[in-house]
Amino acid sequence: MTSANDLISIRNLQVSLMSARGLVHAVRGIDLDVQRGEIHGVVGESGCGKTVTAKSIMRLYDENIMLSGGHIFFEGYDMFSLSEREIQALRGSEVSMIFQDPMTALNPLYTIGYQLEETLTNKGVKKMEAAARAVKLLEDVGVNPPESRKSQYPFEMSGGMLQRVMIAMAISCNPKLLIADEPTTSLDVTVQAQILDLLTRLRDGRYMSILMITHNFGIVAEICDRVSVMYAGGIVESGDVREIFRDPRHPYTSDLIKSIPRSGTRGTLLATIPGTPPDLLREINGCAYAPRCRYASGVCAEAPPPPRSISESHSYACVRGT
Repeated sequence: MTSANDLISIRNLQVSLMSARGLVHAVRGIDLDVQRGEIHGVVGESGCGKTVTAKSIMRLYDENIMLSGGHIFFEGYDMFSLSEREIQALRGSEVSMIFQDPMTALNPLYTIGYQLEETLTNKGVKKMEAAARAVKLLEDVGVNPPESRKSQYPFEMSGGMLQRVMIAMAISCNPKLLIADEPTTSLDVTVQAQILDLLTRLRDGRYMSILMITHNFGIVAEICDRVSVMYAGGIVESGDVREIFRDPRHPYTSDLIKSIPRSGTRGTLLATIPGTPPDLLREINGCAYAPRCRYASGVCAEAPPPPRSISESHSYACVRGT
């Protein structure tokens, strides 16, 4: 069931990847809603299906990615029913994405200004207007002085500045949804904080929704309104960030939160999660987290855990009661 405030609603999404070892069940029937004007975090370990989910929203599939089932509704219409021409028109203007590594996303042979203006002209903006808007966009994301920065090539900028350029390109056509895929992974802590602050200010100023893909629960705590916790291709807990931090119900969520580094703990060992995630080449009959879970019992291996709701804003999938 979707609500009027949902910008995007994912229902029973199933996506598989063809690998050298066989078919990987990367996303296994997830439901996820992103509301208008919110920052929604999707958090989990590497390989849990976060990026595949994000690419599914924009239908950025290659020959190795196969949609197995499900629907993605954007403002009420099904993204999977759109033609390739319609989805191309949607990318950038309605839904845009920031990728992990700006050095590989930007072309080293062209200036920053050329690439930013090209993004605009491809959406029908006239050349002179695109040049003026490029300067304003660079200024908006803190790339100063924008006039001289426009003439620079990617290799002449730092990682933090390049990420700001990528954000400028992503917001250039005023999208309603911005997907940020690990936007601070390669940045130091100080620059990371600046980028997160920039994204929050852009959300507030433009009233756009942001889907924040991350493995870092600390980032979720800092800027997200709601969060969906992914494990082995499924969502194990979802809800208001403050409520989940105050009262995590799924053991995996609790273990992730305990592993966050905290001030005043220098010299002590960080909490870790024993074991490894399951092999997604194989069918998972019960709870995917059971082999690593301190509360696991025989029933956990028998069937997928039922969803439980604690409140309107907080649900989790575990056999443990509320």
